[in-house]
Amino acid sequence: MPPSALLLEGIHDAADVRLQSDHIDVRRAPRLSDATPDVLKETMAMGIRSRTTLDAQTLRQLPALSAVGCFCIGTNQVDLDCTADAGVPVFNSPFSNTRSVAELVMGEIICLHRKLFDRSSGMHQGRWKKSASGAHEIRGRTLGILGYGHIGAQVSILAEAMGMRVLYHDHQPKLPLGNASQVDSLETLLRVSDVLTIHVPDTPLTQNMIDADSIGKMKSGAFLLNNARGSIVDLGALAVALRTGQLAGAAIDVFPEEPSENDSSFGHELCGIDNVILTPHIGGSTREAQENIARDVAEKMAKFLTTGSTIGAVNLPEVALRERADQLRILHIHHNVPGVLSRLHATIAQVGLNINAEALDSNAQRSCVLLDVDPTNDPAVFDALGAMPETIRLHTFPPKPAESSSAAPV
Repeated sequence: MPPSALLLEGIHDAADVRLQSDHIDVRRAPRLSDATPDVLKETMAMGIRSRTTLDAQTLRQLPALSAVGCFCIGTNQVDLDCTADAGVPVFNSPFSNTRSVAELVMGEIICLHRKLFDRSSGMHQGRWKKSASGAHEIRGRTLGILGYGHIGAQVSILAEAMGMRVLYHDHQPKLPLGNASQVDSLETLLRVSDVLTIHVPDTPLTQNMIDADSIGKMKSGAFLLNNARGSIVDLGALAVALRTGQLAGAAIDVFPEEPSENDSSFGHELCGIDNVILTPHIGGSTREAQENIARDVAEKMAKFLTTGSTIGAVNLPEVALRERADQLRILHIHHNVPGVLSRLHATIAQVGLNINAEALDSNAQRSCVLLDVDPTNDPAVFDALGAMPETIRLHTFPPKPAESSSAAPV
């Protein structure tokens, strides 16, 4: 029976194509609650987006679950400790929406400098207001980028191409692209930037990072953009700075609390303030980004289901081996304590099997070891490995003929 994957929330069709290329049976449902009990019982891999929560209670409904694919950037909707304890790798696609977010940032910078949203809203309400007051070109203005990762660096390239001076601050040294320059402190970045755009992850160190004190250090008449995470900016302090005229505008795509359904009502203290662009967390919401995400996550899921590769997992150590014909592959996930590997080797040797390839990686709590061994139908080795007290999960992959590239964990 081929492995089965359940895809939820309208994931792009490119995921089906990739999974089916490895003979994985793809099923779909709008929501987890729409899937039948039989489908849930058989599901080995599940693809979700941001509206599906996978917690301990939900995981108990999925006894065959071997892998989770988050077809988005974050994994906050999944209990990562619980899935790791169950030996279930969780995959995501942290970089596939880079270009989409970067383009949104550049669009927002231009719109804020020209007050385009205010002018458009006025026209829709029947007001003609032709004026150059407060409108500027972005050429020659200083863009400050907080967080110079994939998105921040892409924004840097686009901004410089449009004539902006680019500065950035990151918690670690980063090689600048083009003529961008790294500044030594956040305070310096705040003080000199005409536009501040934020591209840092949600961590304890970044939560409320841009608070009232930070906003107070920003250049008078500057703009603030947050397309990263809703926990980073104190939106109350931002609203005060905008209403008092300290800042000239803002663009916010992420919020501390966001509706879980489309067409839900939304209210916020930023609503109604002049030259403020509010968008419903759509930074990566382009067809191109969704297709890239679908291909990337489906690739990681398929590789796991067919080869045991945990490359790209966010909750387990990463291991992979090149594919070999006529080898039994074993993925042993266990608690990271001394002596497990030697006992694992001894157990395999005791049944007369040779280990022909091996990959091991560990974190503080757990280890993954991937092995290719001589083929066998003797269940003794699987029973012995599964019975080790440190074992979290044992996945096995039947030998593949030379012309085959598909298998499934059992």
